[in-house]
Amino acid sequence: MLLTKKNTAHASHASSARPAFVHQLQRGLSAALPTMDRRAFLRRSGLGVGVGLAATQLTLVKKAKAAEGKSIDGTGKIEVKRTVCTHCSVGCATDAIVENGVWVRQEAVFDSPINLGAHCAKGASLREHGHGEYRLRYPMKLVNGKYQRISWDQAYEEIVAKMKELREASGPDSVYFIGSSKHNNEQAYLLRKFVSFWGTNNCDHQARICHSTTVAGVANTWGYGAMTNSYNDMQNSKVALYIGSNAAEAHPVSMLHMLHAKETGCKMIVVDPRFTRTAAKADEYVRIRSGTDIPFLFGLLYHIFKNGWEDKQYINDRVYGMEDVKKDVLAKWTPDKVEEACGVKEEQMAKVAKMLADSRPGTIVWCMGQTQHTIGNAMVRASCILQLALGNVGKSGGGTNIFRGHDNVQGATDVGPNPDSLPGYYGLAAGAWKHFAATWGVDYDWIKSQYAEGTMEKPGITVSRWIDGVLENNELIDQGPNLRGVFYWGHAPNSQTRGLEMKKAMDKLDLLVVVDPYPSATAAMAAMPSKDVNPNRAVYLLPAATQFETSGSCTASNRSLQWREQVIEPLWESRTDHMIMYQFAQKLGFAEQLCKNYKMVKGKGGMEEPEIESILREINKCVWTIGYTGQSPERLKAHMRNMHAFDVKTLKCKGKVVDKETGYDMSGDYFGLPWPCYGSPEIKHPGSPNLYDTSKHVMDGGGNFRANFGVERGGVSLLAEDGSHSVGAEITTGYPEFDHVLLKKLGWWGDLSEAEQKAAEGKNWKTDPTGAIIRVAMAHGCHPFGNAKARAVVWNFPDAIPQHREPIYGTRPDLVAKYPSHDDQKNRWRLPILYKSLQAKNVEEKLHEKFPFIMTSGRLVEYEGGGEETRSNPWLAELQQEMFVEINPKAAAERNIRNGDRVWVSSPTGARLNVQALVTERVGPDTVFLPFHFSGRWQGEDMKPYYPDGAMPLVRGEAVNTATTYGYDIITMMQETKTTICNIEKA
Repeated sequence: MLLTKKNTAHASHASSARPAFVHQLQRGLSAALPTMDRRAFLRRSGLGVGVGLAATQLTLVKKAKAAEGKSIDGTGKIEVKRTVCTHCSVGCATDAIVENGVWVRQEAVFDSPINLGAHCAKGASLREHGHGEYRLRYPMKLVNGKYQRISWDQAYEEIVAKMKELREASGPDSVYFIGSSKHNNEQAYLLRKFVSFWGTNNCDHQARICHSTTVAGVANTWGYGAMTNSYNDMQNSKVALYIGSNAAEAHPVSMLHMLHAKETGCKMIVVDPRFTRTAAKADEYVRIRSGTDIPFLFGLLYHIFKNGWEDKQYINDRVYGMEDVKKDVLAKWTPDKVEEACGVKEEQMAKVAKMLADSRPGTIVWCMGQTQHTIGNAMVRASCILQLALGNVGKSGGGTNIFRGHDNVQGATDVGPNPDSLPGYYGLAAGAWKHFAATWGVDYDWIKSQYAEGTMEKPGITVSRWIDGVLENNELIDQGPNLRGVFYWGHAPNSQTRGLEMKKAMDKLDLLVVVDPYPSATAAMAAMPSKDVNPNRAVYLLPAATQFETSGSCTASNRSLQWREQVIEPLWESRTDHMIMYQFAQKLGFAEQLCKNYKMVKGKGGMEEPEIESILREINKCVWTIGYTGQSPERLKAHMRNMHAFDVKTLKCKGKVVDKETGYDMSGDYFGLPWPCYGSPEIKHPGSPNLYDTSKHVMDGGGNFRANFGVERGGVSLLAEDGSHSVGAEITTGYPEFDHVLLKKLGWWGDLSEAEQKAAEGKNWKTDPTGAIIRVAMAHGCHPFGNAKARAVVWNFPDAIPQHREPIYGTRPDLVAKYPSHDDQKNRWRLPILYKSLQAKNVEEKLHEKFPFIMTSGRLVEYEGGGEETRSNPWLAELQQEMFVEINPKAAAERNIRNGDRVWVSSPTGARLNVQALVTERVGPDTVFLPFHFSGRWQGEDMKPYYPDGAMPLVRGEAVNTATTYGYDIITMMQETKTTICNIEKA
C-alpha cells in the first residue's frame, strides 16, 4: 500500500559517484527485492537501521564531536543544546547541534536513563523543526475564502476588539479556549491563569480526549490519576498485560525496557481487537471485541477469585470494597458470559489469569484503547481492581503503567487549562480560588468580578463537546450564552469525533483563532466553502513557536520532569506561546495581574515576555497537592546535565554526584524528580519513582494510598489497617490527611516556627503557603496526604462497581438488551447528553445491518496526534504516504475488495471517506481499523486549496473522525472513538 520511491536518470547518475560499498549494497537490494519499497525491506529483513543508513548513504552514524566548539570551516561556533522530543510521552532526550544559530544535526542522548540513546522515526526527525518549510510563517486572516498575510499588530487589534464585543454582548463564557498538550508546563499553567483572568472555566485541552477517564477513574480509586511506576521499572516486572496499548507504534522507545524485561523472563500478554506490532512481541495474544474490556478483566478476576489467587493480606490491609466486587464478578462474569460478551474462550481466560497469578509482581499497561469509550472510567477502574486483587500496586515491577500520549499531556493535565480545576487538581471551590489568588498576588474578589454571576465555581464545557456548546438549543445549556468564539491554541480538530458537525459549528462562530506552529486542519476546515457560514465570522491564524524555540519543563508519562534548553530562535514571525499570552493580556487589560510575580525578559525581536523559570517558581510555591513544589529550575537543569548519574532501572542517582555548574548534590534524587516531589526545593525530597510504595521511607520516595474520601463509610474504616504504613512512619496505622488540627493533636505543632504557625493556622497540607505542614509530617516519616485504603467500590460514580455497557453505536443488538447504556442526562458539564434513547433508536433502526463493521482507530509509528506537524515533515511523510483502512480478507472478498483498492468508508453520520484498502488478518472479520493521524481530504476532496499557500502538509488524507459518531463517558465526557460502526464499499 506504500508508494515506492522510483529511480530516475538523475538518481542513477548520482549513484555512480557514491562509495563502492553503498553502490553495491543498493544494487544488491534492488536485485533481491525489485518490487519492495525501502521501509518494507528493512522491516521484513530485520537488518535494521544500520543497513538502512548505508543504503541511503546517510552519514549520521558517526558520533558527532561537537564539544570542540568549532564548525567544519572553522568560522562559526557550535553549541549543543539538550532538549526533549516533542512527540509521545516517553520523554526521549536529544542533543541538538547548533551552528551559528542553525540546527544542523541531532543525536539521541546515550546517557538518558529513559531512552538510552534510542529514538523512533519521529524522534530521529526532530531537526526538521529547525527548517520549518511548511510552518505557518506569519499572522493571517481569512478574507473571501483565502488566507492573507497581516501584521501582528493588526491581528491583536482585531481579535481583541472581537473578544470585547463578544464579552459585552454575551459574557466571558461565550469564548472557549482550547489549550495544548504541546505547551510546556509553564505555558500550560499560564494559560489556565490567563483564562481565569478573562473570566471563564470554558477551557480544556487534549487530555480530555485521550486520558480523562484514566485521571478520574484512577484518582478515585487510590488518590492520584497518573502512571504509578515508570517505563524503566517495567524491567522489574515478571508479567506485563498490555490492554488497549500498541506501545510498539505509539511509544516505541518504551519497548526497550519491556524487551529487556523479556530477556530476564518477563511474560508479555497483549489484549487488543487488532493484532498489532506490540502483539507480535507477545507471549500470549488475546483478541477481544472492541469495547469489552470489563468482561475480559472481570473474567480474569473470576478465575483469580475462584482459585483463591487474590492477595488476601494485601486486600485486608490496603483495599476497601473488594468483597463486594468479588460477589459481583462471581455472579455476573462466569466463563460463558465472558465468551458471549468479549469472544474469549474459557481456556484462554484461565491461562492468562494463571500467568498473572504465578508471575508477581506484574504490571498492566493501557492507553486510549481502554479510555476512549462511553464507559472508559469504568474500564480503567476494572484494570485497577485487577491489580489490587493481585497485590501489585505500590510495588516495583507492578503498578498501573498508563502510557500518556503527547510529550506534555501529563504536565498539561497536572497544571494546565482544565475546565473543572485550577492547577494541581485543586478544584473550583472558593477555598481553591483563594489559595491561588494569594499566590498570584491578586484580590479574590477581582477575579470573581471577571466571571459571569454564578459561574466561577462551575466546571466549564469540555473540549470534546465544544461543538454542542455552539449548536445546542440555548434553553438546554447550563450557562447564559452559546459559544461564539473559539481559540485553538495548539490542538488538532481532526483528533475529535463528529467531524461533519464540527464543520457546522466552525461556520456558525463569530470568532475563530488558531495559535499554532502549523495552520492545522482547523485552518482548512474553516476556509472550506459552505452556504451556512456566519457572514460576520472572523478567522485568524497566529504563528506560535515550537518547543525547540523556547525553554521550559515537560512531564513524561512516568511523572518525571525534564528541562528543555532553547535550541534556536523562533522561526519566521512566530512568537512563543507565553509571549502571545502576555501580549493579549496587555490588550485586554490584565497583563500586570498575569505577570505580577515574574521577571520579564527580552524575547523575539527584543519584545518582553515572562521568564519561564519565574513561572515554574510560582508553580513551586502553590501546587502542593501533587508535589510540583520541589522541582525547581535549578534542580531540573542539574539533572539534565548529569543524566549519566541515574540508574536505568530505579532512576535513582548512583552515589554522591555533585553538579559542577551549581554545586547541587543529587544524592538520593530520582531522575526528573517524579511528582509528587513534596515540600520546597530546599527540603530536597527526591521525587516518587513508584507511587504508594510502603517499602520506602517517604523521604526516599515511599508512600501509601491517599486518604481523600473520608475516614469511614457505613461504619467501616477507610483508613489502612494497623501495621500497614510506609517505612519509618511514626504513625503505624492508617491516618487522615494532615492539617493544623492533626498536627496539634499529635503534639507536632511546635515543630513549626512562629511565623509558620501563623501562616498555617486553619490550613491543611494543600493550602499551607509555607509548606511547613508537609515538612513536619515527612520529618516524622508520615505522608502528608494520609494513609488510607484504595477503593474497589467508588460510591460517588454512577456505577460504583464497574459495569459493562454496550456502546451507543454497536453491532450486537442482542447484547444491548443485557448491557444497556446509561440513562440520558439533562446536565453534565453544562450540556445535556444522550445515552439509552440514542442507543435504543439505533437498535430500532437496525443500523447494525446497514453498518455491519465495528470501526476502531489508532496510531502509526510515523505520525503523532492529529498529524499536521509530522505529515509536514519530509522524512516522515516519505515513510507513510496514504490513509488506509485495514479490512479482514474474508470481509474484503465478500465485497470484491483487493489490497490497494480505493474504498468508501461510510458511517451513520452520513460521512463518506475515500481511503485505500489494506487487506490483512490483523483485524478480525467483524472489525476494521483506521489510523487517526490524517487530515487534508474531506469526503474525497483534497483540501489543499483551503490551506495558506505553502503551509499545507505534504501528506493529506481523510480524517477518520470525520466519520466517528456521538458518544461520551458519563464522568469526563471522553469521546468514544474506539468503538463505532461503519460500512465499506469498493470505490
